[in-house]
Amino acid sequence: MTVDALAETLGQRIPAQRLVRDSLRRLAYGADASFYRLVPALVVRPENEVELLAVIEECREGGWPMTFRAAGTSLSGQAVTDGVLVQLGRGWRDAEVLDGGARIRLAPGVIGARANQLLAPLGRKIGPDPASINSCMIGGIAANNASGMCCGTAQNSYHTLAGLRVMLLDGSVLDTTDPQSVAEFRESHAALLDGLERLAANARTDVELARRIRHKYRLKNTTGYALNSLVDFRDGIDILAHLMIGSEGTLGCITSITYHSVPEPPCKAAALMFFPDLSSACRATMALRSAPVAAVEMMDRAALRSVERSPGMPARLRDLPPEATALLVDVRGEDANVLDSSIDEVGRALEGITTLDPITFTDCTETYAMYWKVRKGLFPAVGAMRALGTTVVIEDVAFPIERLEEGVAALTAAFHRHGYSDAILFGHALEGNLHFVFPQGFEQPGEIERYQALMDDVARLVAVEFGGSLKAEHGTGRNMAPYVELEWGSDAYELMWQIKALFDPLQLLNPEVMLSRNPTLHLENLKPLPVVHELVDRCIECGFCESVCPSRDLTLTPRQRIVLARERGRLEALTAPDESEQQWLADFSRREADYLIDETCAADGMCSTRCPVDINTGELVLALRQQRHLSKAPLARRIGHHFSGTTRVARTGLRLLSVGRRILGDGAMEGASRWMHRASGDRLPQWSPAMPEAAPIRMLHKVRQEGYRDQVVYFPSCATRVFGADSRDADSRAAMDIVLRLLDKAGYDVVIPEMPGHLCCGMAFSSKGMDNEATHKARELNRELLVASQNGRLPILFDTSPCSLQILDHLDERLEVRDPVAFAHDYLLNRLQLTPLNESVAVHVTCSAHRKGLHDSFIALAQACAREVVEPQGISCCGFAGDKGFRVPELNASALDGLASQVSACAFGVSNSRTCEIGLTQHSGITYHSVLDLLDRVSQAPSSKL
Repeated sequence: MTVDALAETLGQRIPAQRLVRDSLRRLAYGADASFYRLVPALVVRPENEVELLAVIEECREGGWPMTFRAAGTSLSGQAVTDGVLVQLGRGWRDAEVLDGGARIRLAPGVIGARANQLLAPLGRKIGPDPASINSCMIGGIAANNASGMCCGTAQNSYHTLAGLRVMLLDGSVLDTTDPQSVAEFRESHAALLDGLERLAANARTDVELARRIRHKYRLKNTTGYALNSLVDFRDGIDILAHLMIGSEGTLGCITSITYHSVPEPPCKAAALMFFPDLSSACRATMALRSAPVAAVEMMDRAALRSVERSPGMPARLRDLPPEATALLVDVRGEDANVLDSSIDEVGRALEGITTLDPITFTDCTETYAMYWKVRKGLFPAVGAMRALGTTVVIEDVAFPIERLEEGVAALTAAFHRHGYSDAILFGHALEGNLHFVFPQGFEQPGEIERYQALMDDVARLVAVEFGGSLKAEHGTGRNMAPYVELEWGSDAYELMWQIKALFDPLQLLNPEVMLSRNPTLHLENLKPLPVVHELVDRCIECGFCESVCPSRDLTLTPRQRIVLARERGRLEALTAPDESEQQWLADFSRREADYLIDETCAADGMCSTRCPVDINTGELVLALRQQRHLSKAPLARRIGHHFSGTTRVARTGLRLLSVGRRILGDGAMEGASRWMHRASGDRLPQWSPAMPEAAPIRMLHKVRQEGYRDQVVYFPSCATRVFGADSRDADSRAAMDIVLRLLDKAGYDVVIPEMPGHLCCGMAFSSKGMDNEATHKARELNRELLVASQNGRLPILFDTSPCSLQILDHLDERLEVRDPVAFAHDYLLNRLQLTPLNESVAVHVTCSAHRKGLHDSFIALAQACAREVVEPQGISCCGFAGDKGFRVPELNASALDGLASQVSACAFGVSNSRTCEIGLTQHSGITYHSVLDLLDRVSQAPSSKL
């Protein structure tokens, strides 16, 4: 069956918008965190089991290989394919806490950190704790048997599995938590279960094989299938369920998993210990095996050197001797007494082992976080420092803990033998699990051969000489598939092929992953990383950015935009592109490409808050916009020079829309607006019922300056000068009115800059790529703020958070600009008497507030004003992005999908950007106001001033 025929057939069972056939999105969606690249022939986004069944059935009938993917943060090439890529995202995010938190049921599209957020109030968490937990999804965590820093082997998915639901190649579904499903499956799949039980019986009776299996899983091990299921269980259902863990989608698709949760002790402390060399650190690790520690993380000197100059790192790192090695030791307890007792035991265990500094534990939150920042910054540091055009290889091996010291020495010698002197070594030492990271280019002659020689050497050393595991927690993938037989031996390897045949006789489920007869598979389909733009060249395509991107379910994520930018740059650099490459270039020239890459990007910078190398992909998009809009510079200049007139026109337009709304009604008005928006090629903004009234700008001329009170400069943003109250909400008020009332109650006289209607921070221009005029307006505002603040003597309040962030790069160093959250939290709370509302209030922290580190202040401010504060999960940026909520309303709708159900019990919501509040009101079912409105509602002037 051709891919066109497959797509046509699937189109009868799945909506066409979830069948991705265009070349650009197939390339973008096909990228994962590994250093391999395959472009899927078709990308399908099923949203339920009915649609997933359709995909499996049609692919099986048509002979199409399929790969199931959640977040694509996997590192070993297990989530790429040139067949059918099945993405489990929207529609697969259900989560349910069970038995008071003892268990939790999760769909594969749930982000790992979300599961822990649900369990945290109950003092529990899921066992697996991979470093990517804020981005990776449960489907990948289970399918790779991911573990992490405190997880060990006892708390991984295999050992905390309470049950799962899986769909097999024949379309059948087994839910091991449902007795009826189990009974029906036993009857319908007796042959499969008998086959598994027979393989298990043979494995148990083969004394040498059983011994080898038990030895392998004494360590962290994700190489090959979970053969421990054959010796741990006798019942076919149990064997099947545990074989699914770590199977990387090669046996079936997990559609739900139920975990036994584990305790999350409330008291934590850590010590960053420095040892003279690797050997002494290894001996210390052995001594800590019997101590009550949660984690022991080893970092060699090269690893420490990679982060020693990074912001926020301990100064001591720069003074360490050349061979020094660090251990980050984490201790946890139910209370302070347990914690202190554990710390004492650690001290006794390490008596007699030389350290460079006295061992000191800290439970200070800031210092504790700094220590872990050292450890978590290692992989990103290599990514940031690597030569452009190279990738970052991260491998993870496990040695038997009793041979850790000699294993580390042998591994280090192998790096130097093959010319990888820049490799860094770190890892979960308590488990004998070490990661080694190094930059690797594949373009230069001899580099592939050098990499192959290293991997052959490492495989022999770890798997054969030391009896360790080649993949401790990152999964086998394509990268280690050629070495599975070397590690396990031919008998165990053939056993794995028999398991594969029982589940997938047609070899359609993620073929060439886990098991492969191709000895050079790990050297093929290597990902090109051409140098295209200084803003994104350091990207390692890890995917950590994706979970906070507002367009992730609509078009592209930051990682995917960078993938397309790199491919375009590679193609444009070709001197003689072939026919297919010319077609790719033509695809980039179409309007669809601009829609994907540019128009649906909010350029909010949230991606930088999760990026391990601090990349703001929005800056790349803004640079592209600037190139595209060069011809509009004169228009931007005219608008900027007549900005007060522009805002007057906007307010007049709002008044006319209000008249039209009263005449036509919301339904007809919205329908007519939608038609006009589409007919104009999306150029005309689209009206929504959440559109506010025009702002009463006359308020700014009523400000009194009495001269005996404290003063503050107030700059009303252009958004609040244009958009007033919500006409549907009797309690809604214009932001300027709120600010002036609040400042008066707090005892401030207000100073308004001259020409307030003409001033702008520049965001209205920079967001459209008109940087010259944006800079002009920002400098213009800076001059007026200097005058109004008496050269910085007075604090300056902005009433929207995005504007306060925008102006930062242009501020005179004497100016102190505060956004509404920071000002209210730091200046107003202690000046007002509060009577908190006995209501539940929803909070949306804007992307700009997140980027300025104001999240906690925002929540604290809201909690001071209301009985209950609800912060919806999975909602980062609202996607309104200035005026995109009017011009690309689908971005706002997609970003806020799921918001209404989370805030339905709230009286209203608060945010700190007027335009964001419009979109939030539109898609939540409640009205959103400024957070200053909330503070004004619950506050009064101190009694001494009444």
